[in-house]
Amino acid sequence: MDSLVRHVKVGLLPLYLKLYDDTSPASRREVQRFRDTISDELSRRGLRVMTAPVCRVRSEIDTAVQGFEVGEVEAIVTLHLAYSPSEESLPALATTALPIIVLDTTPAFDFSPTQSPDAVMYNHGIHGVQDLCNLLLRHGKAFQLEAGHWEHSDVLDRVVQAAQSVHLANAMRSARIGRIGRPFQGMGDFAVNDERLARTLGVIVIPATPAEIGARLSGISQEDVDTEWEDDVRRFDVAGVSKTQYGPTAHVCLAVRQWMEQEHLTGFTVNFMEANRAAGLPTMPFLEASKAMARGVGYAGEGDCLTAALVGALASVFEQVSFTEMFCPDWAHDTIFLSHMGEMNVAMVAGRARLIHKPYSFIDIDDPVLAVGRFDSGLATLVNLAPGPSDTFTLIIAPVTIQEVVDADAHVDSIRGWIKPGGALPSFLAHYSRLGGTHHSALIKGDVVRIVKGFGELMSWKVEVI
Repeated sequence: MDSLVRHVKVGLLPLYLKLYDDTSPASRREVQRFRDTISDELSRRGLRVMTAPVCRVRSEIDTAVQGFEVGEVEAIVTLHLAYSPSEESLPALATTALPIIVLDTTPAFDFSPTQSPDAVMYNHGIHGVQDLCNLLLRHGKAFQLEAGHWEHSDVLDRVVQAAQSVHLANAMRSARIGRIGRPFQGMGDFAVNDERLARTLGVIVIPATPAEIGARLSGISQEDVDTEWEDDVRRFDVAGVSKTQYGPTAHVCLAVRQWMEQEHLTGFTVNFMEANRAAGLPTMPFLEASKAMARGVGYAGEGDCLTAALVGALASVFEQVSFTEMFCPDWAHDTIFLSHMGEMNVAMVAGRARLIHKPYSFIDIDDPVLAVGRFDSGLATLVNLAPGPSDTFTLIIAPVTIQEVVDADAHVDSIRGWIKPGGALPSFLAHYSRLGGTHHSALIKGDVVRIVKGFGELMSWKVEVI
């Protein structure tokens, strides 16, 4: 997987049969070894694993699930070490709010006629899986299932991806998005009012006026600005910016950061049309948006809380996620030019981002300092969350390739990138708009289609991969 991912905590629930302990107690040593192997392998793949003791009867399973709930795991991964009667585990698994990921695997890879009959004891967990899944379905408890040999397939990678999908859904449902100013008047595609965001997605919007952010400027000291400048000198190419030019932008950016931290925001958005001197915000915090995304904070432009929540949720798992817009089609090369006014995840820049002091004529503010650069080349995933009729949403996922630029680049003072979809550009763009794709999207470095698709399914959205 190309994209770096953040850790997710799961509970591993090993299921067994008490009868086997009563009649063949020596077998317990081997099944516990397999439990430990799976726990170690999942940990090695980046999950934080809370492993329960081997569970045989309802009381043991109840205790284990309660421990997972108290331990704040995000999902339960079941592992059948042998057959385990479903009615022992069903009461706890059907009633817990935690999602269930059923891992269907066994120690042995080859169970052909030459396999020892003694190995049956350790390799017949699949009919325990079948028993449990039937009961979960009959009782309306959703679950994810991944099957394959733990060592000779990618089944454990798929379990990790399923857990990451769960984390994305949890992050979306608990999003807290700050909005500075009102949404851009007339932009209807991403427009979802605050009440609907809370009711349908669980997204809470924290509004602030530009004046409220401006009132925080007096609390930002020159020492704070100096420290930020020193950090940015180490991080960026600052040859084109003086410290004097940098100061007003840093004051505003630090005030925005202070607000985000105090409100415990997972993302934010700013409508540049409402950020002006008269409103109390002397310049745009473009630079903070770019740095915040690199820290894992969501962002979208123009007062778009929906996409800011999406970017923030994705950033809770993936370390390289950026807000972006498809700006211009390059029909000649089947690519799309990505850009925006002044925001991109600076962790996704090819080389070092440059700070520039950019003339800004849209509104009455000081010219901002912002970071510019080109998205680093490689596989990526474009993600869009499109509102639909009757409180529905469509998650559009597109595997793309960010193009390397080897010739002259006339856009060096811009945020930029060129992506190539999997098929012909006209077909891609037509398909995207027929699905209602909005003009605000997220770009994730790496091919992470499977994880994002699972996220959309857990959110009960329509999911389309193009």
